[in-house]
Amino acid sequence: MKAHARIVNTARGGLIDEAALAKALTTGAIRGGALDCFTVEPLPCDSPLHTAPNLILTPHQIGHTADGARSVVDAFVANILAFFT
Repeated sequence: MKAHARIVNTARGGLIDEAALAKALTTGAIRGGALDCFTVEPLPCDSPLHTAPNLILTPHQIGHTADGARSVVDAFVANILAFFT
Protein backbone atom coordinates (compact mmCIF):
# COMPACT_ATOMS: atom_id res chain seq x y z
CA MET A 1 0.00 0.00 0.00
CA LYS A 2 1.08 3.57 -0.54
CA ALA A 3 2.14 5.59 2.50
CA HIS A 4 -0.94 7.86 2.24
CA ALA A 5 -3.31 4.86 2.24
CA ARG A 6 -5.96 4.26 4.87
CA ILE A 7 -7.44 0.82 5.42
CA VAL A 8 -11.00 0.16 6.59
CA ASN A 9 -12.46 -3.20 7.57
CA THR A 10 -16.10 -3.49 8.58
CA ALA A 11 -16.59 -6.92 7.03
CA ARG A 12 -14.99 -9.76 8.99
CA GLY A 13 -12.20 -10.23 11.47
CA GLY A 14 -9.23 -12.09 10.09
CA LEU A 15 -9.23 -10.24 6.77
CA ILE A 16 -6.56 -7.94 8.16
CA ASP A 17 -3.21 -9.09 9.53
CA GLU A 18 -3.61 -7.12 12.76
CA ALA A 19 0.07 -7.30 13.82
CA ALA A 20 1.18 -6.13 10.37
CA LEU A 21 -1.35 -3.30 10.44
CA ALA A 22 -0.18 -2.12 13.87
CA LYS A 23 3.42 -2.19 12.65
CA ALA A 24 2.58 -0.35 9.42
CA LEU A 25 0.77 2.39 11.35
CA THR A 26 3.52 2.68 13.95
CA THR A 27 6.27 2.97 11.32
CA GLY A 28 4.27 5.29 9.08
CA ALA A 29 4.11 2.78 6.23
CA ILE A 30 0.40 3.67 5.91
CA ARG A 31 -1.44 6.74 7.14
CA GLY A 32 -4.41 5.35 9.04
CA GLY A 33 -7.19 2.88 9.45
CA ALA A 34 -10.53 2.01 10.96
CA LEU A 35 -11.70 -1.40 12.15
CA ASP A 36 -14.91 -2.61 13.72
CA CYS A 37 -14.23 -6.35 13.52
CA PHE A 38 -11.25 -8.30 14.72
CA THR A 39 -9.78 -11.79 14.57
CA VAL A 40 -10.67 -12.22 18.25
CA GLU A 41 -13.70 -10.36 19.58
CA PRO A 42 -13.72 -8.52 21.80
CA LEU A 43 -10.27 -7.23 20.90
CA PRO A 44 -7.83 -8.47 23.58
CA CYS A 45 -6.44 -5.81 25.90
CA ASP A 46 -2.87 -6.66 24.88
CA SER A 47 -3.51 -6.20 21.15
CA PRO A 48 -1.00 -3.83 19.51
CA LEU A 49 -3.95 -2.20 17.76
CA HIS A 50 -4.87 -0.42 21.00
CA THR A 51 -1.70 1.68 20.84
CA ALA A 52 -1.33 2.00 17.07
CA PRO A 53 -1.49 5.63 15.92
CA ASN A 54 -4.11 6.94 13.50
CA LEU A 55 -6.44 4.00 14.03
CA ILE A 56 -10.13 4.08 14.89
CA LEU A 57 -11.48 1.01 16.69
CA THR A 58 -15.20 0.47 17.16
CA PRO A 59 -17.22 -2.58 18.26
CA HIS A 60 -18.97 -4.64 15.59
CA GLN A 61 -22.39 -4.34 17.19
CA ILE A 62 -25.11 -3.90 14.54
CA GLY A 63 -26.86 -7.18 15.30
CA HIS A 64 -26.83 -6.73 19.07
CA THR A 65 -29.80 -4.38 19.22
CA ALA A 66 -33.40 -5.00 18.19
CA ASP A 67 -33.30 -2.12 15.68
CA GLY A 68 -30.00 -3.29 14.26
CA ALA A 69 -31.20 -6.86 13.86
CA ARG A 70 -34.40 -5.66 12.16
CA SER A 71 -32.46 -3.42 9.76
CA VAL A 72 -30.29 -6.37 8.69
CA VAL A 73 -33.35 -8.54 8.07
CA ASP A 74 -35.11 -5.72 6.21
CA ALA A 75 -32.06 -5.17 3.98
CA PHE A 76 -31.77 -8.92 3.33
CA VAL A 77 -35.42 -9.20 2.28
CA ALA A 78 -35.17 -6.09 0.10
CA ASN A 79 -32.11 -7.48 -1.67
CA ILE A 80 -33.81 -10.84 -2.34
CA LEU A 81 -36.93 -9.12 -3.71
CA ALA A 82 -34.82 -6.82 -5.88
CA PHE A 83 -32.94 -9.80 -7.29
CA PHE A 84 -36.13 -11.56 -8.35
CA THR A 85 -37.76 -8.45 -9.80
